Amino acid sequence: MVEQEFLLMDKYDVSDIKIKDRALVPYINLTPRLLLKACGRNTGKFSKIKVSIIERIANRVATAGHIGKKHKIITNWATGKYTKNMKLVMEALDIVAEKTGKNPIQILVDAIVNGSPRDEITIIEQGGARYPQAVDCSPFRRVDLAVRWMVQGSYQRSFGKKRKMSVVLAEEIIKASEGNMESFAKSKANDSEKQADSAR
Repeated sequence: MVEQEFLLMDKYDVSDIKIKDRALVPYINLTPRLLLKACGRNTGKFSKIKVSIIERIANRVATAGHIGKKHKIITNWATGKYTKNMKLVMEALDIVAEKTGKNPIQILVDAIVNGSPRDEITIIEQGGARYPQAVDCSPFRRVDLAVRWMVQGSYQRSFGKKRKMSVVLAEEIIKASEGNMESFAKSKANDSEKQADSAR
């Protein structure tokens, strides 16, 4: 009798997922589980790495972060509704699988790797003068920024328009995985690295 491999959400095989950037391997959690719901149990330093990357995207859909004056209006319908947010993310992954014909989890991982900046700038203040200084971006923050930018870019392209958020999120994931500069996450990562280069 052949044992059947355990699938993530009973849908996606994660046994052969490859993360191209070795620095991000410990920070992208792909542990196969039937229900991705931490219920806030993971508290403490670096506790986010215990939370599945799909759940982190669903949590980010609930609160996309500060993206200007509209961020409260954009996300007020999704705040705190786990089932609604997770359904949206799962629909997006199904669309990715349908459009690409590949494992959507692999496409998502590639999108996070491509949409995460390696360098960014911080402001140093010395003698009353403020100037930008290039710094390396930690792998933990790189994953966070990639997820945030993908969700924010999707909200901006779907808010006030007739396009569904799940469709736009799927397109954002596909474009980011291909390294397409039309992707909000990829363009933001590129801008961050350019600013860091000029501040060296």
